[in-house]
Amino acid sequence: MKKLLFVIMCVLALLIGAYPLLYAFVEQKHTFLGSKSPEVLHNIIWKTAFFAHIIFGGIALFIGWRQFGASFRNKYIKIHRKLGSVYVIAVIISSVSAIYMGFYANGGIISAIGFISLGCIWLMTTLMAIGQIRKRNIVMHQQFMIYSYACTFAAVTLRLWYPLLANITGDPESSYIAVAWLCWVPNLLIAYFINKRIAVI
Repeated sequence: MKKLLFVIMCVLALLIGAYPLLYAFVEQKHTFLGSKSPEVLHNIIWKTAFFAHIIFGGIALFIGWRQFGASFRNKYIKIHRKLGSVYVIAVIISSVSAIYMGFYANGGIISAIGFISLGCIWLMTTLMAIGQIRKRNIVMHQQFMIYSYACTFAAVTLRLWYPLLANITGDPESSYIAVAWLCWVPNLLIAYFINKRIAVI
């Protein structure tokens, strides 16, 4: 069951990690951009942040799962470190962009706070993971990276929660507000219990 869940997570990460490619083939009105006002769409800073967020967030999601296999880490430590460096750079760019974008979030102040909080926690846990590995504290590094990837994986859980809630409630706007929190808070709770087990081991 554990291996099956990991495989499912990896498949979802790869699929959603490739999501930015959608914008090369689909008209803007049929994407997330179609939900934004003309004022926001004409804001060059916002649009730059948006594409930086989805491109680098996609990269982080696409490669991050590979870092968690112990056998892979031990056998290919140099690749692990290089992928880790790419992951950290991608997260820094994507999270900072997300924090800026959060101020323009659909759904008003509640969803804005949710997405800004996610961006801040994503950035902080990633930087703390780097700080711990520089101190050679491998366990703490692993734990903070698990929290970091839990935030990265919000890109997947958002796309699972939103259509589910919207279909159940028939209220897309309220569903989006709820998903601004549901896409990452449960992820961090799961990460917390995973880290408790690591700490015991």
